Amino acid sequence: MKIDTNGNLYTFIYAAVLVIVVAAALAFTAIQLQPLQEQNVKVEKMQNILQSVGFNPTVENASELYAKYVQEDFVVDINGERKEGKGFDVNMKKESRKTFKIKALKNKLQTAEGSEKAKLQDELNSLRASLNLPVYVCEKDGDIHYIFPLQGKGLWGPIWGYIALDNDFNTIYGAVFDHKAETPGLGADINKDWFEQPFSGKTLFEGDEFVSITLYKGGKGSAVLAGDSEHGCDAISGGTITSKGLERMLKEEWLYNYEAFLKKNKK
Repeated sequence: MKIDTNGNLYTFIYAAVLVIVVAAALAFTAIQLQPLQEQNVKVEKMQNILQSVGFNPTVENASELYAKYVQEDFVVDINGERKEGKGFDVNMKKESRKTFKIKALKNKLQTAEGSEKAKLQDELNSLRASLNLPVYVCEKDGDIHYIFPLQGKGLWGPIWGYIALDNDFNTIYGAVFDHKAETPGLGADINKDWFEQPFSGKTLFEGDEFVSITLYKGGKGSAVLAGDSEHGCDAISGGTITSKGLERMLKEEWLYNYEAFLKKNKK
């Protein structure tokens, strides 16, 4: 039988077969590459954790350095108590979604009344109790440092990082930040050394009050001009929204969840 290659039926069948073959090939490739992708994510995570305490790991030696210097990783709850599980296994994207929902519930509570307010409060309490907060313990040059992951929102997408504290649970030893889609030369500079290094030596507490870090608009020297040498760093000139997103990440969208844990251990 002669096939009419100019007919609509032939075109439809040809396109359908082609789509199925390509889709199957893509799905097969994705499944085959998934273990490699997951391993790359783990290695990048190890690199970021190590970088927050001043190591400079490569892809090749990150696992070895992590095993050598990171002594322990665990999970705490909103009350600062340890929970079951390993910190490294926590899905940060999932926990981050919880923190943003908590923030939204708090905003709703401000205007809610009666039974609606009670319902929102119960939902808020349940969500806060479900938070899984990772902590990493790293030894370097005989000193112990505690490392906390961060999650937030920049101008164009997610931002994240790790902040390492001295064993007084107050003084910042080091910090690394990164982003998905911030503007090159502006907000994207949050992952540059000149922006990250000034965080070292800053403190999170004013007495017993958790004040965290404030970023001051105005470029280099703005924190000093504001008279805040203990808790202040310079924002990125031209990257105000990203800087504010990073400040919220340090104050009200993520790090503040560790307040109870930090206060229990603070020296």
